[in-house]
Amino acid sequence: MNKRVFLATLGAASLLPAARSTAANAGTRESGLLTVTGAIGKSNRGPLDPALDQMMSKHGVQFSKAYEFDAPSLQRLAAVTIKPTLEYDARQHALSGPLLTTVLEAAGMARGATVQLTLRAVDGYNVTLSLADVTTYRMIVATRIDGRPLALGGLGPQWAVYEADAVAAFKDKPLKERFALCPWGLYHIDVKTA
Repeated sequence: MNKRVFLATLGAASLLPAARSTAANAGTRESGLLTVTGAIGKSNRGPLDPALDQMMSKHGVQFSKAYEFDAPSLQRLAAVTIKPTLEYDARQHALSGPLLTTVLEAAGMARGATVQLTLRAVDGYNVTLSLADVTTYRMIVATRIDGRPLALGGLGPQWAVYEADAVAAFKDKPLKERFALCPWGLYHIDVKTA
């Protein structure tokens, strides 16, 4: 290898940590994991791009503005822990993450509004719930299970879920029927005012 090329490459590589640090301090964000659209007051991204937002486009999602959460922004929200018995292994697990209402408030949803929420998962599964139900069920956006991050390809990276064992509407149902309103692989929430 040419000594000058080697030294130039080595010198350029030594600048990378400084460049990364400068970029981090300039407010760059990580990749978006959860997009909230509709009747919200904040926006940190523009409209749906059919070419680059392929999954949303294929799922029929449309928006002119949105609020996008990356992993650190979700982790900065106050987390709660619930311990539901899961239908997949009939065992109790510790799930933690912010309340869904906290996520919506961080995206600028007005308090006291009469709202319908559509929660959409990466596989296209979606459910529609009222904000009143989400509040009553104390639904969270789980990002961790038993202390570990929820994995994409598993139940994550986010899971909209409640503690079914403790919610009157679900605790007496068979285990397989308790989580129909809980899309794992959650990536989009649409907020509509009634």
